[in-house]
Amino acid sequence: MGLIRSIINDFKTVKKNDPALKSNFELIFNYPGVWALFFYRISHSLYGLGLRFLPRLISAIGQFLTMVDIHPGAKIGQGVFIDHAMGVVIGETAEVGNNVLIYQQVTLGGVSLSQGKRHPTIEDNVTIGAGAKILGNITIGKDAKIGANSVVIKDVPPECTAVGVPAHIAKRVDNKEPLRHNIMPDIEKELFNYLLERIELLENAIKKNDLNILDTKEKELNSIKADFIKAMRKRDD
Repeated sequence: MGLIRSIINDFKTVKKNDPALKSNFELIFNYPGVWALFFYRISHSLYGLGLRFLPRLISAIGQFLTMVDIHPGAKIGQGVFIDHAMGVVIGETAEVGNNVLIYQQVTLGGVSLSQGKRHPTIEDNVTIGAGAKILGNITIGKDAKIGANSVVIKDVPPECTAVGVPAHIAKRVDNKEPLRHNIMPDIEKELFNYLLERIELLENAIKKNDLNILDTKEKELNSIKADFIKAMRKRDD
């Protein structure tokens, strides 16, 4: 896609993704995220021609005006929406796929001084909550969600949610809803509920002297236990 079409598409993306937008006037004056992408698209195209100073200058102007720091060397796909935008940082070797939703104060940062790939790769349809930090040469899989204020330092598989500091991973089934990033799994809470239910089940079986009671709930509880163990293994990988 050409430069002009990419810029036009960035403005159209805001209209498709933000129900708060009421007019084109608002779009021009109240959406620093789309203007950050505007400056990025221009600086990135010049950066691809081998220029260095001019793209960085344009990037610096964009940063001053929008409070968003996108290195011109980063690769950003189509349909990306940076909502509220303030404080977003995207490093030089970061790669952002298509239809990615990024909220304010997100950092796609590096953890190395090497000259190679040192920033994250964000695949298509990912939602990154406000304040999240994704650090290093890691990959966030398609349709994944990153919870607000999470610190992600390891790969996140597709269609999974990462939450916490450092972030841990939980499999989810409703990640197709891009804006439902307020509904996040709480693995520790689920384990606590599992233990309470397990104790109650055992107490009932002992009181009634009937082990058949265990069979009715056993499979469900074992499934919860297995999900927790799987999530903890992913967390420690």
